[in-house]
Amino acid sequence: MSASRHRCPNCRRELDWDTTNRWRPFCSERCKLIDLGAWFKEEHAIPGEPAVEPVIDESNGEPPRRH
Repeated sequence: MSASRHRCPNCRRELDWDTTNRWRPFCSERCKLIDLGAWFKEEHAIPGEPAVEPVIDESNGEPPRRH
């Protein structure tokens, strides 16, 4: 049975969906790291409401304690 074919999400190179490909779903470590960098730079995002940033107490630099 042959592995199914797919395209690398980064470079669009066609490749087999194979368990021996350690960079799956990417074709290489380079494509994987390019994608990771895009997440860090917030070029990718999961749709939804933005997260609420915690309020920082200016007097001690810590979030307020919940009782």
